[in-house]
Amino acid sequence: MNNRKIVLASKSPRRKEILEKAGYDVEIRIQDADETLPNGISPEKAVEMLAEIKASAVKREQGETVIGADTVVSVDGEILGKPKDEKDAFLMLKRLSGREHEVFTGVCIVNDNGKTVFSERSAVRFKNISDEEIFAYIKSGEPMDKAGAYGIQGLGGEFASVDSGSFFNVMGFPIETFNKKFLEISKIY
Repeated sequence: MNNRKIVLASKSPRRKEILEKAGYDVEIRIQDADETLPNGISPEKAVEMLAEIKASAVKREQGETVIGADTVVSVDGEILGKPKDEKDAFLMLKRLSGREHEVFTGVCIVNDNGKTVFSERSAVRFKNISDEEIFAYIKSGEPMDKAGAYGIQGLGGEFASVDSGSFFNVMGFPIETFNKKFLEISKIY
């Protein structure tokens, strides 16, 4: 799609993989930043704010495009981040079992032409899962570094299916919308 380098302000191997498969040359460059959110912020606004914080924290050179992104799972309006420990992972997965929830990913694109921030929402349905299935999944280690304690692209795909929205958004990066926004901000026609 392009030959421009993307600086990704994220450690996520999934985001890097999605961007590279879409034809982008990706360099990971992260900088610690205060990711404290105001109380009561909506999931949509939270991911947009976090994406912008991440992108703004990275030093951008002339000609570079910096991308910040953040993903959260939301159930009953409550944001579920990454689990703190196995007990937290169990409680999250138990709460998602047999229900629909939302996944929001915010993206901030910064380049010489300016900045654009957007978010995308997907609805995901979890099948009913037993405590034994939850414990086995936690034992795999997969839930421990993922929002909502699951990865739809891995073993968590056995439990979760996308009802509406982008599968890639649930993985952590809405590549379809990103491609459109990248073309707009880069003024590539």
